[in-house]
Amino acid sequence: MIFEKELIHGRLIKRYKRFLADVMLDDGSAVTAHCTNSGSMKSCLEENAEVWLTLVDDPKRKTRFTWEMIQIGGEWVGINTSHPNRLAFEWIEKGLIPGLEGITGLKREVNWEDSRFDLYGETPESGCFIEVKNVTLREGDRALFPDAVTERGRKHLNTLIRVKRAGLRAVMLYVVQRMDVRIFSPAREIDPAYGEALDEAVRQGVEIMVIQARVSPEEITFHRTLPLEI
Repeated sequence: MIFEKELIHGRLIKRYKRFLADVMLDDGSAVTAHCTNSGSMKSCLEENAEVWLTLVDDPKRKTRFTWEMIQIGGEWVGINTSHPNRLAFEWIEKGLIPGLEGITGLKREVNWEDSRFDLYGETPESGCFIEVKNVTLREGDRALFPDAVTERGRKHLNTLIRVKRAGLRAVMLYVVQRMDVRIFSPAREIDPAYGEALDEAVRQGVEIMVIQARVSPEEITFHRTLPLEI
């Protein structure tokens, strides 16, 4: 995914009210940017850290900027939660994700029972529902999800189990937008119930896939798959 517009550089002043962040631009002006990430953003918040923003042309938007990424420990961390769905769609269509190469007719935002999944596609054997999650939380060399308690996330896992029982493929796809990790696990200390739900999903045959993305101010690219340790 190439950024269509040149990003705007600044430094983080603070993030507040979950969806807002104040940023000092290079020209000395302070602006407020929209933060799409509703989680705690633990391990990817640091005052005065370098950030990149997108300028938004929509006159209806209260904020003229969207916060895209932050530099932590010399590595860029993608915090825009609207990108992983687009990235997954692009990478599946290009056949880059191991195990999902044969999917065709890919669609976004498809309903099944009382849930809406991010992606749906067809294989020669059956349909395939895919839920995509953005991962930014880091502890040591481990990427973790979630960074806050998520009832919605548990619901998606439980629905994926029902999808699998109905004879369809069910995939939970985590997109890790940082390069300073080498393994993925559920954040059991933050949300034990989510960890238990993931355990059950694995037992029931839901496919768990973890993709690491390389984030830069120019583009976000597929890097590799990461091992799951539950």
